[in-house]
Amino acid sequence: MKTIKDVAALSECYDLLIIGAGPAGLAAAATGAELGLSAVLVDENPAPGGQIYRGITTTPVTAKETLGADYWRGTDLVRSLEASKASYAPGATVWSVGPAPDSPDATGGMEVGVSINGAARVIQARQVIAATGALERPFPVPGWTLPGVMTAGGAQIALKTSGLVPDGKVVVAGSGPLLYLLTAQLRAAGAKISVMLDTTPLENWGRAIRHAPDFLRSPYLSKGLKLLLGANRGMRIVRGVKAISAHGDNQVTSVRFRHGSKEEELPCDVLLLHQGVVPNINLANAVGCALDWDEDQLTWVPQTDDWYETSVKGFTIAGDGAGIAGAEGAALRGRLAALGAGHRLGRLSAQERDRTAAPVRAQLIRASRGRRFLDVLYQPAKAFRVPTADDTIVCRCEEVTAGKLRETVALGVSGPNQMKSFLRCGMGPCQGRLCGLTVTELIADARGVSPGEVGGYRLRPPIKPITLGELAALPKTPAAIKAVER
Repeated sequence: MKTIKDVAALSECYDLLIIGAGPAGLAAAATGAELGLSAVLVDENPAPGGQIYRGITTTPVTAKETLGADYWRGTDLVRSLEASKASYAPGATVWSVGPAPDSPDATGGMEVGVSINGAARVIQARQVIAATGALERPFPVPGWTLPGVMTAGGAQIALKTSGLVPDGKVVVAGSGPLLYLLTAQLRAAGAKISVMLDTTPLENWGRAIRHAPDFLRSPYLSKGLKLLLGANRGMRIVRGVKAISAHGDNQVTSVRFRHGSKEEELPCDVLLLHQGVVPNINLANAVGCALDWDEDQLTWVPQTDDWYETSVKGFTIAGDGAGIAGAEGAALRGRLAALGAGHRLGRLSAQERDRTAAPVRAQLIRASRGRRFLDVLYQPAKAFRVPTADDTIVCRCEEVTAGKLRETVALGVSGPNQMKSFLRCGMGPCQGRLCGLTVTELIADARGVSPGEVGGYRLRPPIKPITLGELAALPKTPAAIKAVER
């Protein structure tokens, strides 16, 4: 593996450029290099691993049991990358991706804007694989912007990268298997979590039960039982929670919740929220990929073929960015995406590609078994996706409330992009990552139509922040000028 720490060290053109060094990106880069492709893996973080395996080569958490055996399996993926001939650029931000106007062949060449250490450059790639992973679903409840309230995933990042655990009275709230995993990891690291507020709608069981046979034959069953048994020891679990709000002046001091006919309030120094993850589609959106609304996962999912190539030629999405499948499934999808790219680039015949992919697909089927049960069971309640209290902030960057959104819909605003003109909603630093789904569903609810009809934010480069100095210092090549104009 060749490590790149400066944009000047990047080649003018690569056969394969992979964005994101999580399980899908690591597997895709190693597989591409195995096929003899010139492959480069670019990632914003200083070390490989993505969110699932974040900090796996640098974490100060050395006790294996704290983060669990599944976390440490990421070591094998990192070793495969290190043993390959792929290039790896840590601390690199991709801020623009678009079709190359003068692609040398029929593989759908792409132009990619990359920044490293404050310097930017535009390079070309014959194929691009985006392994941008997932984001935590927005959880807009009253008080969720108070200091001391954060996502459970944010707490997990602090644990993996720095060995930090939340102090004081900690309450976790939300739903989904990851909530139990994150709670178990934090408790094992010393966090004092005494209460879990489980918001999983009890009525979901009736819809999920028909998918139970696959789940009972899946690896999720034993893992789930272990987490549930551990959670029930030394921690109160309140199920069927239907309302949550955080309270305090300059810091969260209590959490109020309703379950059944009862309402309770508990002292709280830290409130960790989580209600599942959704594909990170911002890059796919900006590139122009066709997206569909998934009624099970209640999110946007890119349209892809059997090799995860999107509607934009030469642009492939692997891993959870193409639909939530978990760590093992993400790595297998990354390998399949690289095999598809290898075939399009002429390194594999269709027969060789299919023969190599057959055992990978078989593993993916096994790894994905039981996912439908989890998707349906842990589908978040509408009350936690579409806030009913008008003063609940939806767009944190611009401080736009649910009430303001509904007022604007009443004026005739039909979708999120028109909403930007009225409220700047989605135009802040996060570029809609924290509010996009909520805005779409809130508008759909107010109009009485489906989210698919309302649509999502339309994004344009720069996909990530870039300084004016970086743009001004770009070489005045046609590719750079086109990337800036785009």
